[in-house]
Amino acid sequence: MPNPRIEPLKKVLAMDPHDDVAWFGLGKAYMDDGNFEEAVTSLRQCVTVKPTYSAAYYGLAQSLQKLGRIDECRTVCATGIEVSTKNGDAMVTKNLEALKLALGS
Repeated sequence: MPNPRIEPLKKVLAMDPHDDVAWFGLGKAYMDDGNFEEAVTSLRQCVTVKPTYSAAYYGLAQSLQKLGRIDECRTVCATGIEVSTKNGDAMVTKNLEALKLALGS
């Protein structure tokens, strides 16, 4: 059964496709469902709409890792670390650095 948050978020986005919070919520809902392809699409849209949305980079990187798209994951980690450091989002920075380290070289 799909996550009950998905359809309401899609309705919000149909009315306002620039709602970064809704894109993030949709991405997280897809992640909760294990639908990482859709999560990547939604979280990419989130950072397109709001490039400073630190937590979206972490979710995006996690989803890419689950899909085995390691090079893309590394790139997103690097960008996310830069953004979260600028924003002062220490926890997001720490999480992204740990994920990047876990990927190896």
